[in-house]
Amino acid sequence: MNIREKITALRDELRGHNYNYYVLDQPTISDYEFDIKLKELQQLEEAHPEFHDPTSPTLRVGGEVTKNFETVQHEHRMYSLDNSYSKEDLEDWEKRIQRILGDVDVAYTCELKYDGASISLTYEDGKLVRAVTRGDGFQGDDVTANIKTIKSVPLQLKGDYPPKFDIRGEIILTLEGFAQMNKERLEAGEEAYMNPRNTASGSLKLQDSALVAKRPLECLLYSIVGNNLDIKSQFEVLEKARAWGFKVPTVAKLCKSTQEVMQFVEEWDVKRHDLPYETDGVVVKVNSLRHQEELGHTAKAPRWAMAYKFKAEQVSTILNEITYQVGRTGAITPVANLEPVLLAGTTVKRASLHNADQIAKLDIRVGDTVFVEKGGEIIPKIIAVDFSKRPANSAPTIYIQHCPECGTELVRNEGEAQHFCPNDTGCPPQITGRIQHFISRKAMDIEGMGSETVELLFKEGLIANYADLYILTKEQVMPLERMAEKSAENLVNGVAASKSIPFERVLFALGIRYVGETVAKKLAKAYKNIDALMVASEEELVAVDEIGGRIAESVVQFFENPTNVEIVDRLKSYGLQFSLSEEQLENQSEKLKGQTFVVSGVFETIGRTELKKLIEDNGGKVASSISSKTSYLVAGANMGPSKKAKAENLGVPIVSEQEFMAML
Repeated sequence: MNIREKITALRDELRGHNYNYYVLDQPTISDYEFDIKLKELQQLEEAHPEFHDPTSPTLRVGGEVTKNFETVQHEHRMYSLDNSYSKEDLEDWEKRIQRILGDVDVAYTCELKYDGASISLTYEDGKLVRAVTRGDGFQGDDVTANIKTIKSVPLQLKGDYPPKFDIRGEIILTLEGFAQMNKERLEAGEEAYMNPRNTASGSLKLQDSALVAKRPLECLLYSIVGNNLDIKSQFEVLEKARAWGFKVPTVAKLCKSTQEVMQFVEEWDVKRHDLPYETDGVVVKVNSLRHQEELGHTAKAPRWAMAYKFKAEQVSTILNEITYQVGRTGAITPVANLEPVLLAGTTVKRASLHNADQIAKLDIRVGDTVFVEKGGEIIPKIIAVDFSKRPANSAPTIYIQHCPECGTELVRNEGEAQHFCPNDTGCPPQITGRIQHFISRKAMDIEGMGSETVELLFKEGLIANYADLYILTKEQVMPLERMAEKSAENLVNGVAASKSIPFERVLFALGIRYVGETVAKKLAKAYKNIDALMVASEEELVAVDEIGGRIAESVVQFFENPTNVEIVDRLKSYGLQFSLSEEQLENQSEKLKGQTFVVSGVFETIGRTELKKLIEDNGGKVASSISSKTSYLVAGANMGPSKKAKAENLGVPIVSEQEFMAML
């Protein structure tokens, strides 16, 4: 056996042992024997660098240092999940699915919801090429060097894997591994970590991958995305991933009804305490990938999946003080400042009180003993008061009448729960909040600038609104606290680079109340440029698909304000994108204006997502279910018979893929 063959044989053997130990939990040799073989391979590779292999088991020890984690756009967006907390929630979800799919049998895959840090791994030709954090769902941080040190993540796959795909999962710390880490920290005189989830998430952003390699991290995988994968169901996804070498938990069940789903939930609500890692619920997914595609997504989450959250942990503590926060839109949020208490692995000191109605409804007072719960085990909230422990001198809570920041009298609009500070151009938190929104990732995505920098620039009088960002100079910024020449240069360059951000994101960045990402896209598409939008009336705006009266009123009010108009004019003069690009306009028409389409089945020449985009780009509307308002049903192969029958009963024309393309 020559050197190359020996190196290859050792790599294959060690990969097999890694898989047996870290994925199957069935070691076939001792740790000592493994270490001897790994050392032998390291020595051979050092002596023969010409045989370098990026998937070698020797790379698991880390050593690569990452100063700045590059931001990478996800090829396939990472959505969040809608939550449910009761059997009724699940049954309502099932009814929504049936409305869209029609009268078809729907099966569900149930998996445990792992409490870790979300990750997306990209494989090409069976090799791990990239690992990206979830980020905001559209883009995340490239943490490939750190992920390569996690031994349950295969660097080289086995079996009949596709040429390219992404696989999603959670990076977790086992409870045993977490306890061992804390034992070592305490023995070294260091403070213990608070909980496994946050520690796992923080591990991904350590700059030295050798430190990551020392942490007992695992990667549990559950979702494959890509093109032409030849996989029919979610249950098959789990089986395929397991066969290719991924660590896929065996706790999963195929259920034929929500009744079976609830049996699974109830079983694991008890048994979860025996698991080696933290879990906070069950993820229920429509099993058929064809049905998943037909159900599609809302702006935030897939319609075909639901997270059923286990009952949240609850504790009692003392309410010391109620303070009030002012948001960027002027909304006032009352905050409960609590006697610190441990809840679901974290120390809770504050909880949201939502609004004046909630305080009055629960009769919450300073000095009360209150019951605190984590809503979805994320945001702490007060759910009740222990009246038996109320102090004798207790006084009812009187909600503030004036803004805690600028002193302006608060207003509360009819039909709204929250109080607002109307001083939108003079209230400091509103000013900085709008600028912070403007620079955020989903908006202008200005690199080199964060919330603290915005606060500092405002405090020093360098900016009073987001238009001022575009006249900042390196010389102005450099004297600021924690600002060296390079960081000042990065900030100014980041502001300049944001001038190429497309119109719909600039519109979102302006911070018009009720205009989120999706609404901004609809308005940009409908009006093509800011000048047309600025003179639109409420009646005209309401005529745009999915734009209601509240949004229309807010848009009109925003552009009636001379200060806002002046800021927009300044931004125009600085070169920001205030109209759709020529490329976007080229692909748009009004050919399908006023028509509503339902898309169903599998198509030959175009993907379902691309087909829906074509409809919207040409002025049409895409609906999820057939009704009397449906103009056409675009039918592909394997379309559900109930959908076809409903279209025929309502007299909705059914067109093929080719007939639809001819319409364009």
